[in-house]
Amino acid sequence: MPTSTIELSIVMPCLNEAETLAVCIRKARKYFEVSGVQGEVVIADNGSTDGSQAIAVAEGARVVAIANKGYGNALMGGIEAAYGTYVIMGDADDSYDFEHLDNFVERLRAGDQLVMGNRFSGGIEPGAMPPLHKYLGNPVLSWIGRVLFPSQIRDFHCGLRGFSREAILGLGLRTTGMEFASELVVKSTLAGLTMSEVPTTLKKDGRSRPPHLRSWHDGWRHLRFLLLFSPTWLFLYPGIVGFGVGILGSIALLFGPIEIGDVGFDISSQLYLAALTLVGYQAILFWLLTKLYGQREGFFLPRGRMFSSLAERATLENAALAGLASFVVGLAIAVWQVVIWAGNDFGSLDPVETMRFAVPSALLMILGAQTIMSGLFVGILTIDIKK
Repeated sequence: MPTSTIELSIVMPCLNEAETLAVCIRKARKYFEVSGVQGEVVIADNGSTDGSQAIAVAEGARVVAIANKGYGNALMGGIEAAYGTYVIMGDADDSYDFEHLDNFVERLRAGDQLVMGNRFSGGIEPGAMPPLHKYLGNPVLSWIGRVLFPSQIRDFHCGLRGFSREAILGLGLRTTGMEFASELVVKSTLAGLTMSEVPTTLKKDGRSRPPHLRSWHDGWRHLRFLLLFSPTWLFLYPGIVGFGVGILGSIALLFGPIEIGDVGFDISSQLYLAALTLVGYQAILFWLLTKLYGQREGFFLPRGRMFSSLAERATLENAALAGLASFVVGLAIAVWQVVIWAGNDFGSLDPVETMRFAVPSALLMILGAQTIMSGLFVGILTIDIKK
């Protein structure tokens, strides 16, 4: 049919799926026949060596060869090659029901830009999902995704999902492996796309070989992506807590030991609190630098009002001035202590009282140096370049 009349492209990633590919294509084509939807089946082949390409052509599908390996690469290649206004993607292992896609198409026609399947509400056939995935992997990763990002999606990793091709291509999806499933949901959320979730079923796949998915390896890649794509949770919040507790505790102990119940805190506690302050401050700087770098490289990290305001002020010059001020104050305390030492003919001093001021002196100088160096890095990240 003319490509201009195609409303829906069903895209299936394929790597040696000869056992189940034909039945998946037949089900998809049957859906087109029954529903009257004008569509095509696109097989994004990732280098099959079992004759999957010939099977796909014989069943009336269009084969697109994807040279770069990986689940994400295969899907993005298929999406880019699709002719449909809408795309529904699903695995070619006969675990998803390509004959019943009306829920997806209805929501897409209603204006939703991403429609996710939910296997937990639609039904999971016994043996279709390993217990590790059903009770731990998918629920935990989906929960983490909803916590880190304001998403309504409850099944982050359902392989059957539909979307507006134009909207998804505009997200700049980059991951190449299984974490592509998380990236699509996360970036759609951050971009403010209209999303919904519909029930779908999952049955045991029809392959005799093990699936390509590696539970722990790919689960870690999903978790890693979710964390790295949320520097606010990864760096900023822990950093604020660490810096706040550390600096307040260090200041409190500057005036002498503190007792809380039967527990006493003194100079050794002040030293550890100073270390906590440094780690917290480093985490906050990492948040700022990660956000700036992510935006510069087009990773589509969210830019809220607070960050926009901070980014405008976080210039090399401002950082240099703030860092220098902190360093000078710390240095002044150190000089004052040297003067006291000289007044004692450079003899021995009370080690506890000396350290009580030496710790914050060193802390201020280190914080100042870190601020100056981070300011220089910000300067590098914010250099205007020709694109």
